[in-house]
Amino acid sequence: MKMTAAATKLVKHTLLAAPLMLAPAVSSVVMKAFNQDATFGAVYAQEATKKPPQKTRKTPALSQKVFKKLEAPNQLINPEQGEPDYRGALKLLNEINTDKFNKYEKAQVYNLKGFAYYSLEDYRNAIKQYKLLLAQSPQIPLGLEVQITYTVGQLQFVLEDYDAAEKTIEKWMSMAPIIGADAHALLGQIYYTNKKPKKAIGSINTAVGMYDKKGKTPKENWFQILSALHYEVGDNKKVIGILERLVRLYPKQTYWRRLAGMYGLDNREKDQLYAYDAVYQMGGLSKEKELMNLAYLYMGEDVPYLAAKVLKKGLADKIIEPTSKNLEVYATALRMSQEVKKSIPVMEQAASKSDGGDLYARLAGIYLDSDNNKKAVEVGEKALKRGKVKRKDQLYITLGMATANQKKYSSAIKFFKEAAKDPRSKKFATGWIKYCQNELERERKLAAS
Repeated sequence: MKMTAAATKLVKHTLLAAPLMLAPAVSSVVMKAFNQDATFGAVYAQEATKKPPQKTRKTPALSQKVFKKLEAPNQLINPEQGEPDYRGALKLLNEINTDKFNKYEKAQVYNLKGFAYYSLEDYRNAIKQYKLLLAQSPQIPLGLEVQITYTVGQLQFVLEDYDAAEKTIEKWMSMAPIIGADAHALLGQIYYTNKKPKKAIGSINTAVGMYDKKGKTPKENWFQILSALHYEVGDNKKVIGILERLVRLYPKQTYWRRLAGMYGLDNREKDQLYAYDAVYQMGGLSKEKELMNLAYLYMGEDVPYLAAKVLKKGLADKIIEPTSKNLEVYATALRMSQEVKKSIPVMEQAASKSDGGDLYARLAGIYLDSDNNKKAVEVGEKALKRGKVKRKDQLYITLGMATANQKKYSSAIKFFKEAAKDPRSKKFATGWIKYCQNELERERKLAAS
């Protein structure tokens, strides 16, 4: 499974929305950086799966002397007023000799350094400091170890060290007393990048299920990733189901468009029309091909009036080019809508732009159906002159009928004899020939009497 650039960007964006857990001394700073409330812990617990309580650890004390040494850099990182000075904090922290510190005291130094590097977006050095912190286990609080393990996994993910991120987050899950939906989603995203679609689907489905159970709306990007995963494994029905949820919860053009495409792949033309129509109503169809496709869908579902409406507006807005083919489709939509008179000038324009006589032949048939026999003969003969008529026999039938309707039976017979040369029209043309001959005989007798 190849990870696309768009999917990579999406996954990284998701990371920034996930909880970044750090030590209590700096957690409020991180929450602000990630636009999260400082009461995050309580909310996180409410939407998480809980494990049995873990045993607490006995850790060394933080001496007053060490506390005073850390006070100045801590104030630079989290000042009461003004902007943080992370580089200044690192300078002070690097000057501290930790040789005589106990492991808990060293962990506090590494924690502050890690956050300073993180704030400077120097993630590699941040990971280095956090790993030094974790190396002090078990002489550090278990809660701190759990928090920092999660942070390391996130940062490894940011640096695209996906194998390491997977191992770290899986380790964190074995340690954490509470596992939230965001964490399951993050692991799912990591599995996705590591080409483990089944595991990825399972983890993200867990996240979605946790939100559903609480009556909360699952996050948009979770559905986006699930849709991509199911599409890549070829489960189109699951993709459709996810997109149907997306358009209900997050009704955006892009999701309606994708849903329309998936309905098309699943041969659900009527549903495809509804989805495509939603995109159109939202102003999302701005290309000729898109508008023509919508028109074809309308006509295929016997709604030609709406097809004609879309085509008329597209032509007026100069999105649809008035080519012979496009005008022919517009004329057809009008005729199917029982707007025959309106269709005629459109078909005339389409015929004039064509390089053959076929559209003129069709136009002749329209004139015949409209009882305009003279015009039917005129454009029918123009079709013959142009050539490239697919069914000449039908054109001769049209010319014969239009001529016979004008009581020009001798001329009509000539046209019908040409039509009779084609086996497909021989029987029908022969019947008309007999009719015209009878009419000629009747006229002769009337004239002689």
